[in-house]
Amino acid sequence: MKVLITNRIPEEIIKKYEENFEVDYNDSLDFLSKDELKTRIKDAQCLVCPLSEKIDKEIIDAAENLKIIANYGAGFDNVDINYAKEKGIIVTNAPASASTKSTAELTFGLIIDLLRNITKMNADCYDDSFEGWKPVYGLGETLEGKTLGIIGLGRIGTEVMRKAKAFDMDVIFYNRSKKDVEGAKQVELDYLLENSDVITLHIAYSDELHHLIDKKAFEKMKKSAYLINASRGKVIDELDLINALNEEKIAGCALDVYEFEPKISDELRNAKNILLAPHLGNATKLARVQMGEYTFDNIMQFKNGEIPKNKVN
Repeated sequence: MKVLITNRIPEEIIKKYEENFEVDYNDSLDFLSKDELKTRIKDAQCLVCPLSEKIDKEIIDAAENLKIIANYGAGFDNVDINYAKEKGIIVTNAPASASTKSTAELTFGLIIDLLRNITKMNADCYDDSFEGWKPVYGLGETLEGKTLGIIGLGRIGTEVMRKAKAFDMDVIFYNRSKKDVEGAKQVELDYLLENSDVITLHIAYSDELHHLIDKKAFEKMKKSAYLINASRGKVIDELDLINALNEEKIAGCALDVYEFEPKISDELRNAKNILLAPHLGNATKLARVQMGEYTFDNIMQFKNGEIPKNKVN
């Protein structure tokens, strides 16, 4: 059975593949061009790809022998899973536990950085603007006593909630299904938007959640509110976000994901009080190895005639 792996993965994981499969491995951080991917996928039965790689109808049609797509990540909106199902191709994801904790940690890193102006004030250390401690120099906001509004209380949202309590924050959350959670109050979305000091998004993307946070949502937020997104870029209307920041309708925003990822517009880069990270949510050594193990297990289960544990279609 031949496996095509389209981007560099941890060394201990590639060894497992080489011991069990015929492997076509792109040992590079550069993505294959679409034409090269279409050529190399022709005789592969298994595909391992990162969630930034678009696996659309054109790619699937070129994959004459493909049986399983193992997405290297918890997300899978890069894959046309419905068309894959039509073609009899299984799609799996890799929701590793370390990925959950890593993304929650990154979320809090963004919250602290944004509210305490760490990156913003860092520039003063390089251009001689820093002249010493002053009573009102570089002032930010404390987390204690602030209300954190979590949109989406799944695995990551729950881990963010736990960390927020350690910082003595009050937590409210919006979730489409009913959840009884100790230490946090479930509320309607409008209430969360109107009453949160910090709003953080932790929802899986679907068409119905496209632009969940738009001009109307920004108008409901406090002018002192901060927005964090480490989930999926398309849940925020980026143009409305840029306008909200520049018109000071909200106090600031930190993003780890983007509506047109990997493209980041100059307008977004230059918006007022914006903090940007290059999709680092689960970028820890432990998480990426665990995700690799999940991906490998999915393919091994398929090879052994079993239904992969993490099948999503």
